[in-house]
Amino acid sequence: MSATGRATALALPDIAARKGKDPLVCLTAYTTPVARLVDPHCDVVLVGDSLGMVLHGLPSTLGVTLEMMILHGKAVRRGVEHALMVVDLPFGSYEESPAQAFRSAARVMTETGCAAVKLEGGVAMAETIRFLVARGIPVMAHIGLTPQAVNAFGGYTVQGRGAAAERILEDARAIAEAGAFSVVIEKIPESLARRITEEIAIPTIGIGASPACDGQILVVDDMLGLFTDFRPKFVKRYAELGEAAQGAVAAYADDVRARRFPAPEHVFADKPKAKAGAGAK
Repeated sequence: MSATGRATALALPDIAARKGKDPLVCLTAYTTPVARLVDPHCDVVLVGDSLGMVLHGLPSTLGVTLEMMILHGKAVRRGVEHALMVVDLPFGSYEESPAQAFRSAARVMTETGCAAVKLEGGVAMAETIRFLVARGIPVMAHIGLTPQAVNAFGGYTVQGRGAAAERILEDARAIAEAGAFSVVIEKIPESLARRITEEIAIPTIGIGASPACDGQILVVDDMLGLFTDFRPKFVKRYAELGEAAQGAVAAYADDVRARRFPAPEHVFADKPKAKAGAGAK
């Protein structure tokens, strides 16, 4: 805590130092109000490209643009004071070359004020990660099920089973060696996530991975029960706000139709007349 009693902002060394210690608490956020809600409780707040699905109704993350990420990143920045803020680089904004990735990442960091960017990929992205880190852009990596590659995977399937485990291990080693400060590990067998966490020197953040990971992350709309189009196995619902909101909207509609709302306390009276004998002011 700071001298004013407010939580101090976390920095990259604080995240790195948590390797093998107290688990990192991570959630996504896409708006200022939600950022303010999660910030006091989180170590990392991620502006994820999952916003394309949970906020914009897109069928996948592939339609998310750099402009969308920047818009939501600015909103989240206004609500984050304590947690480390990371912004996803969307599909098509970094894969072409390290130079393209640098331009995109530099723009995101400059315009949103985030502390780091996240990109998907392991061995194939190691050169890009190394290029960015050498130029002052901190990178969170993302391996296992990488949603931007959903078409190549043939769906949102578990990755790293059987012989494919070695490929995920190689990805983890490559991104750690390239200089990523942490890595999200998504939807892989628990034993593999545990092994990766033990082998690499940077914090692992699991989502559908293992309780042994150095941290955990969920999409905030999933854990609050706001996004209900589908529910991944790895999601634990901590509330059912979607159901509560539907009930509230239905009650509002009933009140309007029955003319119970607005009630007298919700409307304004005419301007009261001046009291007798009161002089002009």
